[in-house]
Amino acid sequence: MVAHRVFLVPGFFGFTNLGDFVYFSHFKEVLEARLRAAGHDAVVHPLDTLPTSSILARATRLLEHVEAHRQPGEAIHLVGHSTGGLDARLLASRGLELPGRERVLPDIRSVVTLATPHRGTPTAAFFTSLLGQRILRLLSMVTVATIRFGSVPLPVLLSLGGALASTGAFSWASGGVADQVYKQVLKDFDTERRLRLQAFFDKAYEDQALLPQLSPEAMDVVNAVATPASHVRCGSVVAMAPPPSLGRQRDFGVKPFWHAQYGIYRALHLLASTTPSSRAYAPTPAQRRVLLDAFGAVPRASDNDAMVPALSQIWEEVIHAAYADHMDVMGHFHGPGLHPRHVDWLRTGSNFGMPQFDALLSAVARFMLDA
Repeated sequence: MVAHRVFLVPGFFGFTNLGDFVYFSHFKEVLEARLRAAGHDAVVHPLDTLPTSSILARATRLLEHVEAHRQPGEAIHLVGHSTGGLDARLLASRGLELPGRERVLPDIRSVVTLATPHRGTPTAAFFTSLLGQRILRLLSMVTVATIRFGSVPLPVLLSLGGALASTGAFSWASGGVADQVYKQVLKDFDTERRLRLQAFFDKAYEDQALLPQLSPEAMDVVNAVATPASHVRCGSVVAMAPPPSLGRQRDFGVKPFWHAQYGIYRALHLLASTTPSSRAYAPTPAQRRVLLDAFGAVPRASDNDAMVPALSQIWEEVIHAAYADHMDVMGHFHGPGLHPRHVDWLRTGSNFGMPQFDALLSAVARFMLDA
């Protein structure tokens, strides 16, 4: 038996290891090291989940994982990235029905959410459409390929950026070009990995129950009924990427691949920036202090990490905030000199690297131990 058992819960398209794609890159190793350096015996478990199923189904899957690994008396800590934070939150809450939760709830000590859409995200509405689902599948495949190979063919990035950038490109993609580009990227993998990826994305494509639940309106219901158990310490990590600008793009110099990635970032940032100011969350004084220390100002309704509005990520205690994109915080940032290397999914100009990653996980470790 160990003193602390930590479960890492992946987000949308959630998997632990798919081919050569590791969802939480270096997260397990660094977090375990921080906990042990503080004198605590801990084991960290990266988990899989049901990729695009409902929050309730995903939370049930998380419950099964926790029961399979834990020993009575161990302190349980849940760390969820993106929608994985909602799964963790539901397991540690009272309100929404989750059969079997009472068996593990007394041992849950803390929940930490990373870039989680607690108040929904505008991107969910776009990706809910049939065309949006096809583009999301292509975006996910390009992400896996980029992290696996370090890059993808430049025409693929230009095609994806065009598909995201304008309604005219949407009609272009609806003609089947998005599917053709997806298959082109898939061919870069060897036969075994290609079959595994194809099966994974086909299965995820069939079940899209999660996306409608991530709308701001649907999350209003979750926030109204799902309240944390009184003994569970709850905190959030807030990520915000710098707004796109020509000045930041010029800093990339003569690197066509980076410029094409930045074009995709521009489009995703625009999709995630459309939360009306009237719906924006107003942080508490304690939350504001952390945000001011990190960003110099409280984020606006339009500020986001290329997927989730920054203000939507705030939940209970803000334990850390940083300039980062949606996948920087799970370890996918530019770090070619690291071993194994870290590969960025997008160029956003956040300048998130190993020092920032270490600071984030140090804050998470302190929060768990204080619980």
